[in-house]
Amino acid sequence: MEAGLFEQWAQVALADCEKALDHLVPAAAPAGLGAAMRYAVLGGGKRLRPLLVLAACEAVGGDRDAAVRAACAVELIHAYSLVHDDMPCMDNDVMRRGKPTVHVQFGEAQAMLAGDAMQALAFEVLTPNVGMAPALQARLCALLARAAGFAGMAGGQAIDLASIGQSLDEPTLRDMHRRKTGMLLQASVMMGAACGRASVATLAALDDYGAAIGLAFQVVDDILDVTQESATLGKTAGKDQQDNKPTYVTVLGLEPARQLARDLRLQALQALSDSRLPDPARLSLLADMVVERDS
Repeated sequence: MEAGLFEQWAQVALADCEKALDHLVPAAAPAGLGAAMRYAVLGGGKRLRPLLVLAACEAVGGDRDAAVRAACAVELIHAYSLVHDDMPCMDNDVMRRGKPTVHVQFGEAQAMLAGDAMQALAFEVLTPNVGMAPALQARLCALLARAAGFAGMAGGQAIDLASIGQSLDEPTLRDMHRRKTGMLLQASVMMGAACGRASVATLAALDDYGAAIGLAFQVVDDILDVTQESATLGKTAGKDQQDNKPTYVTVLGLEPARQLARDLRLQALQALSDSRLPDPARLSLLADMVVERDS
């Protein structure tokens, strides 16, 4: 697929997700909660996870309306995790997506509640009264819950906080990042695939693809933290080093970390080849985006 066609597809996909999020995230939630929720999730971010959902759905000929709901649910979980991650009790950051973090803008209590509400809303979005088969609702909820919970993102965040100031070997660091960042990206792929039909072998290959790009994303994040300015990143640069956190750069070194990211992209592309999908081009270009991004 030509880059121009991919950009056109991505613009349409992002517009559809933004429109759906704008409709789904309530401005009228009580006591200003809606304003904090909308501030946290609307009009910012790369929206990589929604793009993965929609690309995987289209690759298996799935139900796009269901995939848009799944894409919004994943983005709500991601946004809630950022709100909580930025709070003083965790990473204590003051900038996200180029603007003040939610707790800076709305206060700590409102930020905590906004995150809680977005987490619950994600599963409400996946369980509409009409338009989606109950079996698909259950499958999507299971994939998202496992990726977000103790075995996935929350567990990885716990390991991350417990590792401050400690030396980690590469397998332990890989496990932490696989949980903290990788599993939600992997779930995005599998949720998109769940909206259509695919063989067991194809699903296994897509799972491998998601695992590879999920880890690659965090490796690149670690690299960008030491190579880019805050204005480019939209968040505080050098925060990991400042907080004395182990990263792929501190464990492996900068150039080996870059090589690992390239190797993971090759693994992802090989998995797409193994999937035998008729047209995985968008997923392939998203793997390139993960590794080649500068923010």
